[in-house]
Amino acid sequence: MLRAGFSRLEITPPLGVTLEGYYHERRAEGILDPLLATAVAFRDDNQTAVAISVDLIGISQEICDTCRQVAARRNNLPVQAILIACTHTHQGPVVSGGLYNQDPVYNDVLFRRISDAVALALVDLQPASVSIGRNSLKNVSFIRRFLMRDGTIRTNPGMRNPQIDHPVGCPDEEVQVVRINRGDAPEILIVNFQVHPDVVGGSFISADYPKFVRDTLENALGRVHCVYFNGAQGDTNHINVNAPEWDGNNGYEHAKHMGRAIAGAVLQIYGKTEAVTGEQVGFRQLNIDVPSNRAPAHNIKQAEQVILLHEEGRDGELPESGMGAVTLIAEAYRMKQLENGPDFFTLCMPAIRFGDVVITGAPGEPFTEIGRAVKAISPFAMTIYCCCANGCEAYFPTRDAFAEGGYEARSSKFKSGIGEAIIQGGGKVMEDLFASP
Repeated sequence: MLRAGFSRLEITPPLGVTLEGYYHERRAEGILDPLLATAVAFRDDNQTAVAISVDLIGISQEICDTCRQVAARRNNLPVQAILIACTHTHQGPVVSGGLYNQDPVYNDVLFRRISDAVALALVDLQPASVSIGRNSLKNVSFIRRFLMRDGTIRTNPGMRNPQIDHPVGCPDEEVQVVRINRGDAPEILIVNFQVHPDVVGGSFISADYPKFVRDTLENALGRVHCVYFNGAQGDTNHINVNAPEWDGNNGYEHAKHMGRAIAGAVLQIYGKTEAVTGEQVGFRQLNIDVPSNRAPAHNIKQAEQVILLHEEGRDGELPESGMGAVTLIAEAYRMKQLENGPDFFTLCMPAIRFGDVVITGAPGEPFTEIGRAVKAISPFAMTIYCCCANGCEAYFPTRDAFAEGGYEARSSKFKSGIGEAIIQGGGKVMEDLFASP
């Protein structure tokens, strides 16, 4: 018999922390809304697993492993039974270091709060049944990579840019819903969609549009707990470059619009979900080794010069501007970071199942086609695919994207082929989990 539990705890950092998400420093000046860690626990007669959605841009695989170990030890669970997926909001604190240092005490508090969220979800376990549904939602997620008229590929080329020829790819517009009915206890609603949460901007802490997905559904339905898992969004964002001037694409109000639109797609099918088996709980983790994208030695001095100009506030002297400059800067940091290796990285492919539903993903930002491909080869009735799952290691572009170029491919610390390795690894971990007794 399946049992399911829910909990939600606040993980908002103090003011003054550095916010993650851009190549310039931002300090938190205020709070638009709290950041949350939302846990859903599953248990059958033999095994227990917990999936957690966290309002952060991402946690490095190394730090996420430590966080999972703390939660596992405190709750007497195997580490592989805990999956942590970040929504990827750009209005949360630095957790993993990198260009900017994290708060010296925040991570300890974060680990404790996530561990407590797991504990409270386990306390809340109730007999449950599962049903699933899908819908399509247009004009919320947009491909952000474009072929320009000069033959180059650019990410975020700007609104109504006359040099745009066409977007490279199609967004995944599928909304996935899992209803977990628990009798007299509040229902648990899992929602999965895929678009970058970089809508709000500025220096105020915010969960971005995922907050409004959760709030809208909980307010509309009553006695429902909602958790949002963001999907493969590495080559998408919220910006319709062809929108008229009066149609704002950014800011808090647009985040509300997006959350309400996603919630609206859920409400359209909420009463028409299909029952699936939910009895068997299990978990798997597959580690894959992938080559790093190290630059030739003769490119390092050029990278150092780009970094020097950027860190001295002299971006105007770079040969590119706008997103072109961001691409140069990101590429330079990647080259310098990998100057002395390593030659390979080990990536973790996680999966948790409850009956005929699996929650899986990759430790970074996969391109849309990767999430779509993993869902297509899944043996499960529904595959909730997550970005930034048990790590946030970089972009995972497709092989075609590496050949085309652009911000994501040039900044990725992995070589061409990483996207296809993610698909293969994702398929293998689901296949093993599906076949397990």
